[in-house]
Amino acid sequence: MPKVKVDGVEIEVPQGATVLQACEMAGKEIPRFCYHERLAIAGNCRMCLVEVKPGPPKPQASCALPATEGQEIFTTTPAVKKAREGVMEFLLINHPLDCPICDQGGECDLQDQAMAYGRGHNRYDENKRAVTEKYMGPVVKTVMTRCIHCTRCVRFVQQVAGVEEIGAINRGENMEITSYLEQALTSELSGNVVDLCPVGALLSKPYSFEARPWELRKVPAIDVMDGVGTNIRLDARQREVMRALPRLNEDVNEEWAHDKTRHCVDGLLRNRLDRPWLREGGKLRQAGWDEAFARIAEVARGAQGKVAAVAGDLLDVETMFAAKKLLASLGSGRLEGRQTGLDYDFANLAAVNFNTGIAGVETADAILLVGTNPRWEAPLVNTRIRKAVKAGARIFAIGPEVDLSYPVERLGDDLSLLGNLPQAVRDAFAGAARPAVIVGAGALKVPGAQAATLALVGPLGLVRDAASTGTGQGWNGYNVLHTAASRMGGLMLGFAQPGGIGTIAEAAPKLLFLLGADEVDLDRFAGSFKVYVGHHGDRGAAGADIVLPGAAYSEKHGIYVNLEGRVQYSERAVDPPGDAREDWAILRALSDVLGKPLPFDNFHQLRDALFRDHPAFAQPGLVAFDWSPPSLDAGAIPKGTGITYPIADFYLTNPIARSSPTMQRCSAEIVHGRDFAEAAE
Repeated sequence: MPKVKVDGVEIEVPQGATVLQACEMAGKEIPRFCYHERLAIAGNCRMCLVEVKPGPPKPQASCALPATEGQEIFTTTPAVKKAREGVMEFLLINHPLDCPICDQGGECDLQDQAMAYGRGHNRYDENKRAVTEKYMGPVVKTVMTRCIHCTRCVRFVQQVAGVEEIGAINRGENMEITSYLEQALTSELSGNVVDLCPVGALLSKPYSFEARPWELRKVPAIDVMDGVGTNIRLDARQREVMRALPRLNEDVNEEWAHDKTRHCVDGLLRNRLDRPWLREGGKLRQAGWDEAFARIAEVARGAQGKVAAVAGDLLDVETMFAAKKLLASLGSGRLEGRQTGLDYDFANLAAVNFNTGIAGVETADAILLVGTNPRWEAPLVNTRIRKAVKAGARIFAIGPEVDLSYPVERLGDDLSLLGNLPQAVRDAFAGAARPAVIVGAGALKVPGAQAATLALVGPLGLVRDAASTGTGQGWNGYNVLHTAASRMGGLMLGFAQPGGIGTIAEAAPKLLFLLGADEVDLDRFAGSFKVYVGHHGDRGAAGADIVLPGAAYSEKHGIYVNLEGRVQYSERAVDPPGDAREDWAILRALSDVLGKPLPFDNFHQLRDALFRDHPAFAQPGLVAFDWSPPSLDAGAIPKGTGITYPIADFYLTNPIARSSPTMQRCSAEIVHGRDFAEAAE
């Protein structure tokens, strides 16, 4: 590795590192606008100037200059200071003095670096240019007069999102950044360009002028919009979550978040359940907690153990644990978390886990997608697959054709192909060092599909020990892509039945608890007394006999396990509205009325009980599942067995998203192609 000197201090840097990276390794702060460590180098803002010897007698752009053996780098010389001041002066020639009214104020890189590296005055007094605003859809607002042409947004949509919808037109002073044909961005990751923009040119449209950053409480949390477990930060003011931003986690979401994660928060206050309701004469009426509990107790006494609980997709581990304890006290073990009807063997959790890991899938060199649309089911897994493609991986897919933002070799949508894969697939996997299969819910809902995919493990060489990989680490390329935040945690708790929701329905429970379960086919439980515990007046509440107002993910502490088996802790940002309470607290209070008090009185006691019974939840991080897949009958899947993806509309997959005006607008415009007239500003 080359050795360089940075301001007189010698350090060793990795081969291929740039001078900018070398300076950062030495603890020096280098200003920049166009450079971003996850994007290709552009070298067009010139703010990262340093002096380098040997080299020309002038400052050079450190982001585009390789670090080589024997270099001497100077970051604080008078020449560097003068050059940076000159660059900043040029950048501000056309930049409007909008700081007092700019929504980026307080979080603006240009503002901060102008204070730190700029002059105290400007020598240019010509008129500033003006640029018309561009239309980029429901989530991105533009004020393009502020744009400094760093091209971060252009590089992001091309290189990370894989949807080339932003570019530059014209030349010189007339250059403008715009979406092609000024239409809405269709990428599910388009909101990330707002975080990337170093000035106030691209803003969050739903959040604009709603709050200033210094007004907000910032709380770390875990996203529940899919099974990835994106690390987020909830910014709250008083009792309202104003926005959700991604937190850095290299193993999960890097520093990205998809648009549903970011912008569904405006659904947290809409369509909320804030008091109990009881159905009388076919209509729901307001009720008190005592009255609702008394009615449930009356039904429970006559149920004689015929009680069941179905968990929704957004549920935390603590609520499912409390529900499991409550049903056990009533003599029932009928628990199910796969509310949409999935039925697969969960005897060994490694056989339903994303075993390569989210970060590991980008190192795969041959991938077979079976019944999954990762662009909608897990957009941040899709970005990792895209990285693998850029590194040379071949992608094969069984399922209906969709645009995944990278080249895919389609094999058809007949699931029977699993029993007779084309020779091209077998050849590609035979020559692959790290092969992977990703199985989605579209395949798992077909009887026999799990067995058929597990039968590929040996022939395709998906599981390899450390010796055979040549990397010192083992490799397991069998992956199941879950779409629910609660799925892996529920499976670890045993919140599942052989036969799935069908087994629960066949048991004809007299009392059914719907724990945030809004996707259940309630026609199958027509004879059950249904108690809905949840936070939104959605499908589950509409079909329930009693509605108990619970807390959304932003209103409670909770543990979530993502699709790769990673235990993560989320914190409470705001209080539940009205009379709503945390779900576990509702179940604890109900247990007293039922005469079966649960063995915990507060949240800390609940977690202690959870950790005693299930130690895997006690520490954040990956849970190691032993690979011993069940022996399933891998019979032939009938020819012509089609696949239907589980998500028909990316933006409206759960009650929070369906209550969000922003998500409804995204669905109407991006998914369904509806045109919206924009008023002039």
